[in-house]
Amino acid sequence: MDNAEQQMETRFVDIEIKLAQQEDLVESLNQMVYQQGKRIDQLEAMLHKLGEHVRDGAQQANGGLVNERPPHY
Repeated sequence: MDNAEQQMETRFVDIEIKLAQQEDLVESLNQMVYQQGKRIDQLEAMLHKLGEHVRDGAQQANGGLVNERPPHY
């Protein structure tokens, strides 16, 4: 093998190594995005439940009437 072929082979090997590293990085980032999506779904469900809890508590505190006039009117 002459020098030009060796350089070409070295370049191909370097490119294959970089491609493999990028594939690993993309897979890692994909897994991270998936986990974050699951966590966002969990947090949205918790937020929805909390909102319902706050609304229910406000209605109970007001005797079930949210827009009731205060007794001094």
